[in-house]
Amino acid sequence: MKLSPSVSIEQTDSGLEYINVASEFCSAKIFLQGAQLTEFTPSGKKPLIWVSSEEDYQEGKGIRGGIPICWPWFGVNPNPEWPIHGVARTSLWRADEVAEQDDEIKVSLTLPMAQVDETYWPHKSKLKVEFILTSKLEVRLTTTNLSSETITFTQALHTYFPTPSIVDTKVDGLQGSKYIEFDEGPFDQNELVGFARETDMVYTQASETQRIITPDGIIEVGRENSSSCVLWNPWIDKSKRLSNFADDEYHTMLCLEAANVMNDSAVVAPGESHTLATTISWV
Repeated sequence: MKLSPSVSIEQTDSGLEYINVASEFCSAKIFLQGAQLTEFTPSGKKPLIWVSSEEDYQEGKGIRGGIPICWPWFGVNPNPEWPIHGVARTSLWRADEVAEQDDEIKVSLTLPMAQVDETYWPHKSKLKVEFILTSKLEVRLTTTNLSSETITFTQALHTYFPTPSIVDTKVDGLQGSKYIEFDEGPFDQNELVGFARETDMVYTQASETQRIITPDGIIEVGRENSSSCVLWNPWIDKSKRLSNFADDEYHTMLCLEAANVMNDSAVVAPGESHTLATTISWV
């Protein structure tokens, strides 16, 4: 892979490699493990992505923060012994292309399917993610069905967002959708969503754009080929049980995840592709 002038390959103290972007319009980091973006900061603005201060970047472990890729299932599999959120987020991806133009940088990675245990995913397919970096961030996750049978799966771009104060943060744009929380519902969402307790809402029939209103400004989050999304904050008790997560860090983060879950699962015919995409920017 040929690198562009604004892109380099770096390594953490623990040995994990990542693609480092330092351009005139943004800075970013994308790890080869999990194809996981952990930093995106538009020039002259605050970061748009959150990572725990407790993260130690270990091989084979999901990174607490950034944008984990949950594939080919979201959450707990019906077989509870299988890894939570699938296999993509802890696998080593291959960096295929870096293309730099005057106003954007595009980074493409693919998951070598030889790494994926057929027990978890017996289907012939291709998985590719593209990061399009400008003053905005666009992430496009494409699954291509190379088999002779239709495949069905769930997935999410599990984005962690920063806020200086979760109790002073609200999410707009979910009104009119329905949600399930802690296996109860569906309930109608009629108002802006605030945070005063553990939040784990799975939304369906959601509009394509939400806005996270924080004391630092408004973050706009768009989705493509997705009518479902997940809103999450662990709050006090769960924070104490999470790995690589400080007890008080729930104050400074939330997840709003572009997804294909529940009745919005991805269904891909032979020879066809499905792209789950999200676009993130300061307003």
